[in-house]
Formats: sequence, structure tokens, C-alpha cells
Amino acid sequence: MLHGRSVPVLPGADLGTGEYNWMLFLAKAGFDVFAMDLQGHGRSPRPAVMNEPCNTNSTQQAKLLHDGHPLPGPCTPAYAKHLGDSEQDWAEVHTVVEYIKAERGVEKVALFGWSAAAVALGPYAIQHPENVSSLFLLAPVFRPDGPGSKPGTKWERPDALPPPPSLWTYPMNITGRQGFSDAWDKELGCGEEQRAEGMVDTVWAAIMENDVVGRNWGPPVSGVPSGVLRFRNAFWWGWNRDGAKVDDVLGNQVPVLIVVGEHDRTVNSVPGTNPFLSVTELYKAIPGPKKMHFKVACAGHQIPWERVVKHVHQLSRKWLKHTEIDGHTQGTFAMDTDGDYTGQAL
Repeated sequence: MLHGRSVPVLPGADLGTGEYNWMLFLAKAGFDVFAMDLQGHGRSPRPAVMNEPCNTNSTQQAKLLHDGHPLPGPCTPAYAKHLGDSEQDWAEVHTVVEYIKAERGVEKVALFGWSAAAVALGPYAIQHPENVSSLFLLAPVFRPDGPGSKPGTKWERPDALPPPPSLWTYPMNITGRQGFSDAWDKELGCGEEQRAEGMVDTVWAAIMENDVVGRNWGPPVSGVPSGVLRFRNAFWWGWNRDGAKVDDVLGNQVPVLIVVGEHDRTVNSVPGTNPFLSVTELYKAIPGPKKMHFKVACAGHQIPWERVVKHVHQLSRKWLKHTEIDGHTQGTFAMDTDGDYTGQAL
């Protein structure tokens, strides 16, 4: 299991011991479950530049770190460039996959990813189908017209960074509890039916447990720092309409299951938005027939912490056991809050 752009893997996949713990659910079903944080996230090592509060986006810095939290005022990043890229992420995933294969004595591994994990796992599965039995993508990030690989290559880094140049002048992004809560609130199409009371505090506390430095930054609440979530400002390429089709791997050698919430506007942009993200376009771009798409009612981008996640867990168990859902290996479906589903065109 792999995390997305910001939240580390354990708060998303291993929260508590109850209904939200995806890893525990699958482990109880008899599967060996592994989780990884890429470098710069969660419990994996963070480059030293991420321990310097000046190395942040100026807007985020002004909102969360000034007035002594811990910065007295504005400062310019000493490390004035991005941190990490697709090639590094693919290599780290490969290292973990090879470790799991050796540890468990298996030839292939099923990959699970939430949100921007798709940017690493999708291309990795295409590059290494010999290592991947299937791909489960929850609320996957996909830019149909996003940065491509170097012209004339399948996966090499492009020579130039995409505009604007200002996007690549700092190594680290940060977000605070209020920003995290506000973003979640915007996708609550079903209110209390969608999210249990107290979940924002529960999840934020779990996130802070995975960042010993970030939890000591940010504006105080009751005299104690409220904490910030630190994550890399990485450059990703290759995961676009053309990249998803490379070598006809996805949907052929590697079956794909996509699950997304009906209220998820994080990965399903309004047309005309830049950058434009679309889970529907990802499904269409997968070249092979072994692909499925489930849209889940009363769910947003934070679906791992919402009430309907129990149905996602059940889907994942069936997928791991059979690489199909109730006999289906392809198609698009709508799932209701009871876990029942019917075919639905995209």
C-alpha cells in the first residue's frame, strides 16, 4: 500500500483498530499486507532540507509559520528547487516490491494506492508487469494532458520543468489542521451520513504522530503548536493519456480496479480547471479489457475515513482473492451506501 501526495501511509491505511483500518481488515482475511512511505513522507527518512521551515512555499509559510510558529517573519528557501521526482519514486517502489517478493517467497505483488500513489504505481506496473499481479487505485490522481516523458522515450525525465518556474523554487509544501478540515468539508455531500463526528481530530492526530518535526510547527491551540503536515514538492511525469497506454500493459498483463467517491472533486476536476484531473479519463486511457470502475455514493476524496469505506474494504478483499468482483472483470458501476451496485455508464 502506498500513500498519496501529502498524507503518509499509516493514517490512511492503518488508522486505529476498528472499521477504518484497511490493513487490519485484509490481514484478518488472510493476506500479507505491507505499507510504505516514500522518502520525505511519514516514517521514512526526510531530507534535511525539510527540517528548515524557510524551505516552504511563501503563501503557506505566511499562513502557518510566521509570528514565531516557528519563523519570526518571511524568509526565502535556501534550497530553491523541487525535491524528488518520478524516477526516484519508481525506484523506491521497486526496492520495496523486491523486498516483499523475497520476504514472502512470491513472484508478484498486488499494488494498492490512494490518490497520487497512482502517479508512482501506474507507471511502475507498466515498467515491471513481471512483478505486479494487479493494481487497486483508490481515488487516483490522473492528468490526461499532464507532463510527458522525454520525447522519444517511454519513461525518461523530460529536459525542462513545466511552467510556471515559480512552482519549482522550494522543496516542501505544508498544510495545517484547518486547511485539511476545510478541504474535507467541501466534499461532504452527505453531511453526517458521510463522516462520523470527531473524525477530523482523530485523523489529524494520527497524521501528527507520523511527523515529529511538523507537529511542533504551526499556530498554537491552547498554547500548544497545532502542527503542520510536511510533504515534498516533487516533479512527476509520464502518468498521462499516452503513458497509461505504454506497451498495452494496463488492463492486459495487469488488471486494474478503480474506486472513487461520487463527491470527490480533488481528482475529478471541473472542466476548464488547470491542472485538469479526471478518473474517468484514466479508465478510458487504460488499453486492456481487464479494468473496472466503481463510483461510491456518499464519499469524497477522504474515503478511507468515511463511513462507506467498509464497502471499499470488501471490494479490495474480493479483488485480492479473485482479481474480479462477483464474476465481473470489466465495466463501470455505481455503488450505494449499502454496498449494492449496478452497472452505470461513465
